[in-house]
Amino acid sequence: MVTPFGLLPLIQEADLDGKVVLVRFDHNVVKDGEIRDPYRIDRSLGTLYNIVERGGRPILMTHIGRPRDRKTGAIHCEADTSADAVAAYLEQKLHSRFFVPSFTCREGAGIAGIDTSINLAIRELRERRIGGIYLPNIRWFHGEEAGGAEGAAFARQLAGLADVYINDAFGSWQPHVSTFDVASQLPAFAGYLMQEEIRSLARVLEPDRPFVAVVAGAKYDTKIGPLHEIFRKADSLILGGVIYNAFLAARYGLKIMGVSEEDVAAAGELVRMNEEEKKIVELPWLVESDLPDRRKVGRFRRVSLAQLREKGRAGYLLDIDPRSFGEEEVAAAIGGAKTIFVNAVMGFTPHFSEGSAALDETIDRNREAMKLYGGGDTLQEFKNLCPGLYLSVMDSANYYFFTGGGTVLTAIEAGSPFGLQPVRALIESGGTGAGSDAGKEG
Repeated sequence: MVTPFGLLPLIQEADLDGKVVLVRFDHNVVKDGEIRDPYRIDRSLGTLYNIVERGGRPILMTHIGRPRDRKTGAIHCEADTSADAVAAYLEQKLHSRFFVPSFTCREGAGIAGIDTSINLAIRELRERRIGGIYLPNIRWFHGEEAGGAEGAAFARQLAGLADVYINDAFGSWQPHVSTFDVASQLPAFAGYLMQEEIRSLARVLEPDRPFVAVVAGAKYDTKIGPLHEIFRKADSLILGGVIYNAFLAARYGLKIMGVSEEDVAAAGELVRMNEEEKKIVELPWLVESDLPDRRKVGRFRRVSLAQLREKGRAGYLLDIDPRSFGEEEVAAAIGGAKTIFVNAVMGFTPHFSEGSAALDETIDRNREAMKLYGGGDTLQEFKNLCPGLYLSVMDSANYYFFTGGGTVLTAIEAGSPFGLQPVRALIESGGTGAGSDAGKEG
């Protein structure tokens, strides 16, 4: 069936009545065993409600953090990466019991697989004695990121639990077993949140113009690909963080503390691109510090870019002075935009946050533009720094907050959300579970 989403099978098309439904969410919101911000959970409740309302019985899964050591491959099942807090939140929110099964975790090796001890819980789920099953952190399972025969075996184990698979984890773009392989084992469909994220991403990929993008980051090399693609799409580009520092160093030959030669060299390409198209709107007022990791009276100051160019060097540039957003060129770019995309924390938080707050307030003054915020740190800082504004715009048709900032950047670099491998796996399954893993990369 061809839909507005192309050939992507949608949850609306799935037969859920009386079926056990395996759902992959992105509920990666636990830190030190506690939920710091339930936004991603709350955004997924529509899909969960729809499954139950249509007679489905849900088995939920998510990853929490990175329990697998990248160097050694060891997996540690520790309380601070447990899904228990998420299950407890859902119980409190929905007044329904969510059972978290317990499997043996081998030290350093994680959970070998799903054993028959879960069968009783599935029977209780079918008989409606419990509201849902929430699997332990899916990355505790050895097969989740194992690949090869072990990954294929784990995919079959997961598929054996259910009749239907729903992927509603747009923020989890990496092709692991729970986001990719299992889609070839069951009738597979996209949940409502994934659909909304894809629909909103189209407003970044094909924006109403003028289109202003704001991008910042603590590392330059991780955003080169998306940054260059955003530069090509945007009418105006505003930079912050290390990305902006590297750009200034490359353009003006400045020596800036904390900016590596590798970052300056990488930023040279962006400088060359901008020499022709003049898209980057410079922020002329900055906050310079003698210390890289804290705010101490007398050790930081507000400086102009003109002053730094005259000296040829700078200390640590840790924030954007709010005065920058009152400058005519900056205010005109933001105020005249029809679409604004923000994936940016402008300063070294929590010590330097005035720039981020000023950015959000300046953007809000443009009441006509569609404003789309990337997930993760961008959303968290918006909420922390401008809580009143955040609450007032949560239901605004002119704002959209993505749940997965990294996924958004990956899709922008690819030019389409349909190239993301978990999304592609749903398309290849055709809603029948008949796909293959032939297209899986990495």
